[in-house]
Amino acid sequence: GIFQSKMFMGFGALFITCFCTLVLPLLLIVAAMKLWEMYVVSGRDPTCQSPLPPGTMGLPFLGETVHLFYTIYFQRRTFLKMKRQKYGYIYKTHLFGSPTVRIMGSEHVKQILMSEHKLVAAQWPASVRLILGSHALSNAHGALHKRKKKAIIKAFSREAMEQYIPVIREEVRCSVDNWLQSDSCVLMYPEMKRLMFRIAMRILLGFEPEQSKTDELELVEVFEEMIKNLFSLPIDVPFSGLYRGLRARNIIHSKIEQNIKKKLSNIDNNNNYKDALQLLIEDGERKEQREIKESATELLFGGHETTASTATSLVMFLGLHANVVRKMRHELQEKVGCLCLRIWGCTWWLKYTGCVIKETLRINPPVPGGFRVVLKTFELNGYQIPRGWKIIYSICDTHDVLDTLINKEEFQPERFMDKSPDDSSRFGYIPFGGGARTCVGKEFAKVLLKVFLVEVVTRCDWTLLNGPPTMKTGPTVYPVDNLQHMGDRMLDPQDQWGEGWHGTSWEADA
Repeated sequence: GIFQSKMFMGFGALFITCFCTLVLPLLLIVAAMKLWEMYVVSGRDPTCQSPLPPGTMGLPFLGETVHLFYTIYFQRRTFLKMKRQKYGYIYKTHLFGSPTVRIMGSEHVKQILMSEHKLVAAQWPASVRLILGSHALSNAHGALHKRKKKAIIKAFSREAMEQYIPVIREEVRCSVDNWLQSDSCVLMYPEMKRLMFRIAMRILLGFEPEQSKTDELELVEVFEEMIKNLFSLPIDVPFSGLYRGLRARNIIHSKIEQNIKKKLSNIDNNNNYKDALQLLIEDGERKEQREIKESATELLFGGHETTASTATSLVMFLGLHANVVRKMRHELQEKVGCLCLRIWGCTWWLKYTGCVIKETLRINPPVPGGFRVVLKTFELNGYQIPRGWKIIYSICDTHDVLDTLINKEEFQPERFMDKSPDDSSRFGYIPFGGGARTCVGKEFAKVLLKVFLVEVVTRCDWTLLNGPPTMKTGPTVYPVDNLQHMGDRMLDPQDQWGEGWHGTSWEADA
C-alpha cells in the first residue's frame, strides 16, 4: 500500500510538471489569441450592421507583420495567391501595429482611390512616416500636398524631359560600356541601382556629374540601409530597424543640405533648366530646410528605387524572350531617320518598346501596393471597413486577378498594342497607382526606361546565368540572385541593322 501511494504521488507530480511546462503555456497562448481576436473585433463600428471582412489577425500585438515579411521575402506571389484563395478579394489582417484590410480587384480599388479625403486618406506605416518625414509628398495632405505636387510636376514637363534625355543617355552609355568591358558575370540589380541613383541625383537633385560619381560611392550604401529599414516595427531603440533607418536618413539629409545651400546662393540666377529640388526651393520653402530635405530624400527614393526594379525586370524578361528583343530591334530599325527621333530621342514613337515596358509593369509592378487610413466607416462589397483601420490596396494582386486578360502568366507585350487592359477596367492596371495620388514621375520613368532599352538592345546580347529568378519584395520587387547575366557583347551593326545603323539614327539624333 505504501508503494502504491508513493507511485501515485510520483505520477501526480509528473502530471503537474507536464501540465505546468507544456499544457498551461499552450492554454495561455490560446487564451491570449482569443482575447486578441476579441479586442481587435471590438474595433468594429456598432452603428454598421455589416460584418468585418474574413481573415486572421495573427499574433498578439505583432499581428501578421513578421509572417508577412518572411513569406513575401521568400514566396511573394505564392503567399498572396494563398491569401486571396482563402479569403477572397477583401480580407482583414493586423500589420505594423494596426488592424488592416487588404483590398484587390479593379472595382474595389477604384472605390478606394476615388475616395481620397472623403472616406480614406493616404497614410503609410509609422516607420515610413518617421523616416521619410511628415513633409514628404507621400505623407502630405490637403493644401500642402497640392502645393508640393504642383511644384514637382513642373520638373516632369515635356520641356524638362527633353533636357533630361541627353543626361540619361550619357549615364546609361557609361554603364553599358562598363558591362561590355567586364570579363565576368554582371550582377544587374546592384548595377541598376547605382545607375538609376546617379541619374536621379543629377536630374532630380541637380548634382554635378563629377559630384554625383563621388557622392554615389558614399550614399548608395547609406541609402540601401534606409530603404531596407523603411518598413519596420515603430520601435526607436538602438540597433532596431527604425533606429538604423533614421540614422541612415540623417546622413543623406546632411549631404543633400550641402546641395541646398549651393542652390540657395544661386537662386536668382537665370537658368532655364531647373531640377525638382530647385523648383521646391523656389516654391516658398527657403526657410524650411527640413521640408526641402525630406522632399529631396523622397524624390531620390522614388526616382531611382522603382526604376531600378523595373529596369532589372526588363533585362530579365528580355533575357528570357529573344523573340521580344528581335521585335524591338525591328521597330528601332523602322524608325531610323524619322524626324520624331531627332526631337524626342526615340522615346514617344516606339510603340512596341512601350508595350514591353507596360507588360513588365503588369507582371512585376515595382511597388506592390499603397496605404490608406479610413476616415469614416463605410461598406465595401458587403463588409464594413471601420473608421481608424488601415487599408492596403494591392497593385500586384489587382493585376493578377484582372479577368479581361488571357494567358496572364505569359509575357506578351503584344496584348497592349491594340487594347490596353485598362480600356475595359481603368483601375485594373495601376502600376503607378491612381486617383489624386498617381505617381507624379510616371512619364519621367517611361522616358528613362525607353532610353535605357534603346541603348541596351542595340548594343548588347546577354544570357541569364540562373534562368528565371525568384522575386522578392523589400520594399520594391527584385530578384533573389541579383540577376546574374553574362555573354554581353557589342552587337555588330552588320548583323542586326545593316550598314550605317550606328552612324545614323540614335547617335546622330542626339
